[in-house]
Order: sequence, then C-alpha cells, then structure tokens
Amino acid sequence: LDTIGQVFGPLRGGLAIAVILVGALLAATTGVVAASVISMCLISLPIMLRYGYDRRIASGVIAASGTLAQIIPPSLVLIIMADQLGRSVGDMYKGAFLPGFMLMGMYVLYVVFLAFFKPERVPALPLEARTYRETDGSGGYASLAVLTALSASVSIFLAKHMEAVHTWIEGEEVTFVATDEKIVVAMCAGVFLALVIALVNKGAKLGLLSRLAERVTFVLIPPLLLIFLVLGTIFLGVATPTEGGAMGAMGALIMGWARGRLDMKLLKQSLASTTRLSSFVMFILVGATVFSLVFQAADGPKWVEHLLTDLPGGQVGFLILVNVMIFFLAFFLDYFELSFIVVPLLAPVADKLGIDLIWFGVLLAVNMQTSFMHPPFGFALFFLRSVAPDKPYVDRLTKKIMEPVTTMQIYKGAIPFVLIQVTMVGLLIAFPQLVTGGLDKKPVYNMENIGQQMRDTLADTANPYDNTIPDAIETPGIPLAPEPQSVIQDDDPMKAMQDALNRQSKK
Repeated sequence: LDTIGQVFGPLRGGLAIAVILVGALLAATTGVVAASVISMCLISLPIMLRYGYDRRIASGVIAASGTLAQIIPPSLVLIIMADQLGRSVGDMYKGAFLPGFMLMGMYVLYVVFLAFFKPERVPALPLEARTYRETDGSGGYASLAVLTALSASVSIFLAKHMEAVHTWIEGEEVTFVATDEKIVVAMCAGVFLALVIALVNKGAKLGLLSRLAERVTFVLIPPLLLIFLVLGTIFLGVATPTEGGAMGAMGALIMGWARGRLDMKLLKQSLASTTRLSSFVMFILVGATVFSLVFQAADGPKWVEHLLTDLPGGQVGFLILVNVMIFFLAFFLDYFELSFIVVPLLAPVADKLGIDLIWFGVLLAVNMQTSFMHPPFGFALFFLRSVAPDKPYVDRLTKKIMEPVTTMQIYKGAIPFVLIQVTMVGLLIAFPQLVTGGLDKKPVYNMENIGQQMRDTLADTANPYDNTIPDAIETPGIPLAPEPQSVIQDDDPMKAMQDALNRQSKK
C-alpha cells in the first residue's frame, strides 16, 4: 500500500485510488471481506487522515474497497452461490471477473470526480511525504511508464498470437485457445518480463530503472503470484477451485515464512479463526437444510414459483422484484443466510423463466455486496468501526493530536458507494452480456434434427437385426452349414431404439 500510494500520491485523490487498487489485489488473493477491511483500515486510515483526507471519504473508500472481496474471484460468496445454483465455480468466477473490475473502476471514477470538484477533501501527498525520489529530484515515473508499456505490449502480442505459440510448442496446428488461457498466460508473461528486467537491472547495476519502478515491480510480484496460483490454475483447468484455494493458501504460508512473518503463534490463531468460521457456516447450513425440508414438505416451492412466474414483466419484472427484495433483506441477513435460505427458492423460478443461472448468481452476488455497506447494519462498517480511532490520538509521525472518526461519518461515507453498487446491479440487469460474454460458448444441439439424421441413416442401410439368410450355394460333397440361431433378444436396447425410430418415421 505504501508503494502504490507513492505512485498515485502526487495526484489529488491518489491515496484513495491506491487504497482501491490494493483492495482489489487483496480481494483477488484472500476472498474474505473482514481481512481486507481490517488490514486496509489499520494501514491506510492513519495515513489518509494525516494528510488531510475527509473522514467520510476515507472511511467509505476503505470499506468499499474491502467489500470487493465479495465479487472479485476467488470470492467465498461466489463459491456458495455456485453450489446453491448447481453451477460450476469456475464458470461463476469467469462471469464475475468483468463486473468485479468494472465496480472497482466505478469506485476510482468517483474518487476522480471528487478530485476535480472537491479537491480539498482528497488532497495530494505533500512533497516531503514522497519517499521514492531520484538524485535529480524527479519521481522516477518515466522508467515506470516505459516498463509498464513494454510488459503490456508483450502481453497483448502474446494474447493475439497464442494459437501460433501453441502450434510452435506442440508441433501441430492449433486453431483455438480458450480466452481464459490467453488472459492468464499473457499476463503472466508480461509480469515475468518485468521481474526479469528488474532483477537484471538491480544485479548488474545498470541504472535503467528508477527506485520507484524497481520497488513497484518487486512489491507486486507476491500478490500476482498468489492470484495466479488461485485463479490461473482454475482458469487453465490445472486445478479445481478447492485445489486452487489450497495452492493459494500454501503459497501464502511459504511467502510468510520466507519473509519471517509466520510463526507458530500466528499459525495457531489462523487455524482457530478458520475453525470458528467453518463451524459458523456449518450451523447455518444445517438450519437452512432443515428449513428447506420443512418448506418443501408444505409445497412451499410451488407457491413461490406460482407467485413469481405470474409477475408482470416476465424476466425483467422477476429480476427487479428479486433484487429489491434481496436489497432490503440484506439489511438484516448476512450473505450466508441469503445464499442458503433465499437463493434455493429463487433458482428454480429463474431457470424456468429462461434466465442464465450464472448471470443470476453474479447479479445476486453484487446485490449481496451491499449487505456489507448498508448503514447501520453493514458488516464492513462494523469491521471498520472496530479498528478506526474512536478517541483523539497522537499521530506517530507528525506528533499532532488527531480527531477520532465518528460512527456517523462512517455511515455517511458508505452511502455513495452503496449507490454505486446499486447502479452496477442495474447495469447487469440491462446488459447480461457483461457476465455471459466471459463464459465459454456451449454447443446447442437440435435433438429433432439428430433423430431425423439417425432415421435417415438407418433407412439407407441394411437392418443388422434382419434374420433372413440368403440362399446358400450348394457345393457337391460338402454339407450345408446348420441355420444360425437368432441371438437378438426381445429386450435388446439397440433393437428397441431402432424399432422406436422406425415407428416414428412411419407416422
């Protein structure tokens, strides 16, 4: 966060943009809102307050960037949603990829808007706070821009010529490569190139890169490596979502141990927290299962289906009502309860109306994200309140007495981001291709045409079950072979299928 803050700090709103970007990186590595919000608050809130950020904006940006873990893969809520909807976790991740980063971009645009029209609320870093400076006084942005452009160019070139690369490696012509593989491999190649250049520059002391460019490269490699271990292996088909999560956890443990930040005490704390969370989820799952069984025994799903399918407006009317209902239920229920209790009631109706369940799941996940931001019940606001200063304190760097962050300031700061999330829900309803466009196209088969082709083929060929035997050619001195017995049984499935097709063709 300190390094990314130095990159964007000279701009008005730069610290807030850095918080949003780091929040997206944390979301793509952890998938847990609580960890993102608490860590971002402890690190960034004192810095933002030190340099004059409005307390409402600072708290809102931190809470909203932490909730990106709800929608950016590998989000926990997407895993639960895929299970409840009976869809692949990998497809759910692919569908949520673009909406998640679009939401991040909308947060950044809001900060840019404030920087233009309310610059006093999001000031730039003062000159003395910019630590990465060259001997000539420059910030070192030129070499960082060149390195970024070079890495991006290599990634784009590789993505456009991925089929040719596969053809060269495999020794045979490859005409199609999945979009997911193109993105993952191309991004990894660009990042690897930047790392190699930075290592060579530092080892040989070439002086090609500035301190800022080197620092950014070395800081971004660990989180990007974790993202590849989790998402890259899933998108490439190397690992299942469970295996990808295990690889990410192992990678995080190795990195923590290598940096000397992991000890037995911390490991025990993490295991205890994981056990508590898992127990909490299991109890909710047991209760939701009991409720579901009782509800089904009372024919509740049929009542719900008749109620929702008769709504005016068809698919759009159903989606609007469901999202309004989820929005208000999220005031009081966590996404676990919503996923285990409400979603199983809505999924059959959505499927019957012809709604793509991946689109439906991502739409509900974005809507449920607001459950973490609703004043006064949002859990992200509770997490922020638990670590934000509630009493005057002395800043450790400037030694000034800083005013606390009030609960009302946290609530007011969250409102603009709730409106942004609601806008994102509207965009997903209006443009479902934002979700479905990232999914692999599945072949659609016309069963009537297939049946007709089978009937035509069978009509043009001899019946393999015909028991007639052609006249034998009698050879002097050689007795005729005995007439073969039919081996076709009345219950032969192939004969039954052929007879059914023949009857169908005669109608």
